[in-house]
Amino acid sequence: MLPERIFSSFQTASQGLSVQREKIAAATNNIANAGTSAPEGSGRAYRPQSVQTGTGPRQDFQRLLLDSVSTLRQTRPEHLSPGSASGAAGVTRSNLGPTAQIVESGQFRHEFDPDHPDADENGMVRYPDVDLIREMTQLVSANRLYEANLSAIEAEKQIIKRSLEL
Repeated sequence: MLPERIFSSFQTASQGLSVQREKIAAATNNIANAGTSAPEGSGRAYRPQSVQTGTGPRQDFQRLLLDSVSTLRQTRPEHLSPGSASGAAGVTRSNLGPTAQIVESGQFRHEFDPDHPDADENGMVRYPDVDLIREMTQLVSANRLYEANLSAIEAEKQIIKRSLEL
């Protein structure tokens, strides 16, 4: 069986795919619900979503790297050890990629439309504060990054395939 190191790029790219999928879902939800309204104080109001991305703690990467280096020192010079799959504190290679968290915003815009059924006593209707240009830009950007992660997976597959042919 091939060592886990070979498949770490697949794990990172799949986490990237997951993040971009979340961004695409949030942008499409925002675009679809940009014109929905709800009366003030009702629980039916759509709250615009955004995706906050980040990486795991830096210490996790450092522990994993030091653990990997220490296992290499213990082997013979002509052999490379696949290393352990986890670091000293239970850190795995699979949780070193990007992370995503969906955050809802409580921002609304108000428009004057006294004939609307959701208008308040002043004739103002509350809509989610969604910038359609920004959302479309997010959608296109996330789509391109999704494609880039797919390309990375395909390139890694070709590398593994060619190395097995030798």
